Amino acid sequence: MRDPYEVLGVDRKASAAEIKSAFRRLAKKLHPDANKNDPNAASRFAEINAAHEIIGDEEKRKAYDRGEIDAEGKPRFQGFHGFGGGGPRPGGFGPETEFETFSFGPEGFTRSARRGRAGSAGGGFEDILREAFGGMGGAGARRGGPGGGFEGEDFGTGANVTAALTITLTDAAHGATQRIHLPNGKDLEVKIPAGIANGQTIRLRGQGMPGPGGAGDVLITVSIAPHPIFTLDGADIRLDLPITLYEAVLGAKVRVPTLDKPVEITVPAGTSGGRTFRLKGKGYPLKEGRGDLLATVRIALPDAGDSELEALMKKWRGDKPYDPRKGF
Repeated sequence: MRDPYEVLGVDRKASAAEIKSAFRRLAKKLHPDANKNDPNAASRFAEINAAHEIIGDEEKRKAYDRGEIDAEGKPRFQGFHGFGGGGPRPGGFGPETEFETFSFGPEGFTRSARRGRAGSAGGGFEDILREAFGGMGGAGARRGGPGGGFEGEDFGTGANVTAALTITLTDAAHGATQRIHLPNGKDLEVKIPAGIANGQTIRLRGQGMPGPGGAGDVLITVSIAPHPIFTLDGADIRLDLPITLYEAVLGAKVRVPTLDKPVEITVPAGTSGGRTFRLKGKGYPLKEGRGDLLATVRIALPDAGDSELEALMKKWRGDKPYDPRKGF
């Protein structure tokens, strides 16, 4: 992570009040609820949250300034002091040093002697956000109230992370597991349920940005990519079924692809182009049952011209003319 002072835009000599003010201003500007159309809002909000966790807490700020922890709150190795010719240096261990317990967990660097809460100079995370969004704990801080569109309880947990995932029609129909890289840098395995709808959102609880009251969620919008031969029409699947001229005239058994395995249908003699055959239960899966597959016949002529076929058609045109468009 970047230097917390740089993230919040304050000088290293800034007072606790100045740090609090800078965080409050940025939190109000960058909160994801106020930037619903910005996919990067969650990561920027998480960054200022993490920066405030370090320099908004008096003890963590001192530890960071002394080089004992890094910008993420992780302890830095300081070496071993007191075993050479030099005496203890500032921040090291000397004869008068009082040992305290430091740990690193989901919330970053923690000093056991003191936690940064509402009584500290920097102010608690939730207290600052409640002040920033107008309410300060009253009814106006509730969502939709006079204080704005934020709810005080929302600020206890981390921000949600939004992402988009495109899958194949086959994976959407049968279900699959996909790996996705999130805007916050995390990689996750996502289980796609069979029969998912195009545009449906999958919620992964607790996988979003960390916060004092727990992590937010990951919201993944799933899109189904176009298929080369199938078209999804609600729960039905449509496809164009090419057949030869002689299959249309004489009739034939024709193999039809489906989402599972090909099936065979009978094309009756004298079938015209545009006729649609319905295959029950061969469409897209639903919670109960499946849609149908609709195969529409398209008569395909040979790619290359054929003199015998042309001669036959000329004779047919002369001997047995007919007008399929007379009803237009």
